[in-house]
Amino acid sequence: MLPKLEVDNSSDFGFCFGCGEDNPIGLKLHPTYDGEKVKAEFTPQKVHQGWKNVTHGGILYSLLDEITAYAILCCGIDFGITTKSQIKFRHVAPTGELIQITGWVTKLTKRLIETEGILTLKDGTVIAELSSQFYVFRQARSAFLWDLDTIISNAIPLHLAAWQETLKHRKMAFTKESLMSLLGAKDDFILRKVSPGNLSEKDIMSITEEKEANLRQKITGNVQPPPGISDLLSIIKKGNFKQALVSSSPQKTIDSITSNLNVQDYFDCIVSGDGIDKSKPNPQIYLSAAKKLGADPKECIVIENSPLGVEAAKTAGMRCMAVADHHSQQELNHAGRVVSSPEEIDLISLIRYT
Repeated sequence: MLPKLEVDNSSDFGFCFGCGEDNPIGLKLHPTYDGEKVKAEFTPQKVHQGWKNVTHGGILYSLLDEITAYAILCCGIDFGITTKSQIKFRHVAPTGELIQITGWVTKLTKRLIETEGILTLKDGTVIAELSSQFYVFRQARSAFLWDLDTIISNAIPLHLAAWQETLKHRKMAFTKESLMSLLGAKDDFILRKVSPGNLSEKDIMSITEEKEANLRQKITGNVQPPPGISDLLSIIKKGNFKQALVSSSPQKTIDSITSNLNVQDYFDCIVSGDGIDKSKPNPQIYLSAAKKLGADPKECIVIENSPLGVEAAKTAGMRCMAVADHHSQQELNHAGRVVSSPEEIDLISLIRYT
């Protein structure tokens, strides 16, 4: 018989007994996911004991239940509940000694998920093993919208060089500061901001096309993703989450970058500046991506690195995780969450932001 559940099932990770940072009596686990298994570590203290200097069995079960629950979240389940568990205790877990926790999914169907988990001491001694079944109440509705430059690729220096070469023979200066202040905007928006103001629409089109042609010449062999990003995109796709690549660049330039990085197949859709009338900070490009994904903007999380992009995401009614690799945290503080580099982003951190 399936369980009856009449509770508010919205996410509130802060006070979760297993992983919540705001719960004063919680276990405060920090799980990680490698695409196959969820892992965490925990060192029980005196307050966690049953018999003297021996960790209470209920705490050991809680560790395993938490980590196997994260395993189902990483498989694209937004909300599930444990319906059946069998735990086998193999060895005492002394307080004060580190416990390694591992959980993974063994069977996944539309309504039921089976998991296994194991606790070990640092020397590999097995403390306990768990087999559990979870009932799926709701599939994940989250969608992840990725900006391209610096988040997925390191192409910003190439953009700068292409702008400088294109504008140099027109006696127009273009500095790194100019690019950083307008990062994320469409080329025509940028050009109007840095030009003396006497350019015709024909001139603007000609200059921006030349800049993009220069950029595409520089891309081959000169773009790389930040460490771990390709693996993360693969893990997210495997978990059946929706994700889109969103960039103000023309489609031809995006295609050149993504094919060099070999990441194009990770995205359910790619939205370019082509056909977008308004540049960031206008939310048009992000709302267009949400529509193509069939996602509610409230369920979208944008990964951005520019103030203009963050403003666009927030105006679209989306959550935003900003990467402070080219701008300070203060410049990006209107994002809901700020990290220092793309390497700090993983699937679990994105799930916990939903």
